[in-house]
Amino acid sequence: MSNQMEKIIEKLSPMERKIIPFLNLSIEEIEQKSSLDSVSTLRALKFLENKDIIKIKKTSKKIIDLGTNGIYYKNNHLPERKLLTLLEQNKTISLQEAEKLSKLSENEFKVSLGILKNKAFIEIKNGKIVLTAKKEEITKKFLEEHLIEMLPIEESKLAPESKHALENLKRRKNIVEIKELNLVEFELTSIGQKLAGKEIKSDLIEELTPEIIKNWNKTKKFRTYDIQSPVPSISGGKKHFVNEAIEYAKRIWLDLGFKEMSGNMIETGFWNFDALFTAQDHPAREMQDTFFIKDIEGVLPSKEIVSNVKKAHEKGIEGSKGWGYEWKEKEAKKVALRTHTTCVSARTLASLKPSDLPAKYFIIEKVFRNETLDWKHGFEFYQTEGIVIDEKVNFTHLLGFLKEFYKKMGFDKIKLVPSYFAYTEPSVEVQVFHEGRKEWLELGGAGVFRPEVTIPLLGKNVRVLAWGQGFDRIITDYYKIKDLRELYSNDLKELRNKKAWIK
Repeated sequence: MSNQMEKIIEKLSPMERKIIPFLNLSIEEIEQKSSLDSVSTLRALKFLENKDIIKIKKTSKKIIDLGTNGIYYKNNHLPERKLLTLLEQNKTISLQEAEKLSKLSENEFKVSLGILKNKAFIEIKNGKIVLTAKKEEITKKFLEEHLIEMLPIEESKLAPESKHALENLKRRKNIVEIKELNLVEFELTSIGQKLAGKEIKSDLIEELTPEIIKNWNKTKKFRTYDIQSPVPSISGGKKHFVNEAIEYAKRIWLDLGFKEMSGNMIETGFWNFDALFTAQDHPAREMQDTFFIKDIEGVLPSKEIVSNVKKAHEKGIEGSKGWGYEWKEKEAKKVALRTHTTCVSARTLASLKPSDLPAKYFIIEKVFRNETLDWKHGFEFYQTEGIVIDEKVNFTHLLGFLKEFYKKMGFDKIKLVPSYFAYTEPSVEVQVFHEGRKEWLELGGAGVFRPEVTIPLLGKNVRVLAWGQGFDRIITDYYKIKDLRELYSNDLKELRNKKAWIK
């Protein structure tokens, strides 16, 4: 025996030695003879391929099989055959009576009519079905019936007329289903031909045990291990990449000295709109933008806060003219899924005491909009919100916070553009440059809360910096996701291969 062969034999694992005597057989026969399960057999074959003993060939083929409806129809006939059998007894029959007597569902009856009409077996005149097919045509089986009886069968073995029947059945629900089978075959190399069929015995040590150490025999040898052989990939537990990104962003705000705030996903119109100086006739409050909860009325806060907000809307505060309309509690009590996290900022402001100031808060949670779901819109998405309450801060501080956050999130090109928002003045819009699309993307608004917001909630006009930024777009940019829906697709393979959030 050559040195090369001896070295190969020294590397053979117990699984490989088990199947070598049966390498002249098929994989199914190897499993039976070796008493290994299918997974162990395939693994042993892969190890043998790494040692150039065999060459593995992988092929696939499509098998046409019966679906759940197909199994039923095979035993109980296709709906069109049932209708045709009924028409043999009644050459002319009304549509209503035919549907009743055939005992077919409404959908099956309609499909059967269409199929028989296309085959020129019937005509429909004046609300009646007229049988026009000859007796020999009726007794002759349809191609679809022939195909159902043939299944399962390999798609490549179908005759042209059977392929046509297959296309007809595929248009119908659960009659046929196509399964793709992955097949594994192998052929022996020159080394394999020398080893196949032989009993390979070995007294090599497979693993080190306390007994071997205690009673060491210097004549014994350890089996050689091939450390270059591929092994099954192990996918350890990990966080969903969206949660990972949220935690990363939270750490940024915490490192900047912010405290985290949280709120309810279901909120009253008072906190979601009124407390933020959004007029009760504003378009954003209508059904096309907001998910309102039917037949539920929310609870308003203290009379003092309600009175202050009402005054801000109707007459204004500190030189403001307000909106100049009659503010209604009923509108404020409406309940909806929150459209932004700024309602949490409003509640937080209302809960603060003078001794709590100055203060900085942030939140990263979901909000909801009545949008049509597509690649760039969702009816729920994450928002990162923040407020800074301090009489000494100014608009420049706001720009600094925003730039620092987006820089730490990995955006080098940031543009802050003057804008307008109902409850901040001055206001700014954050835009970041998307390298892939070569365009500026708008991520959200920011500004200084108007006195009409701060005075009713805080009791005095304290400067409050505020922002509400879309977070999903930040995630999609980092992971190069083109369709927002991919954030929630939960494809396990994709999730395992997602890179970590490291900037």
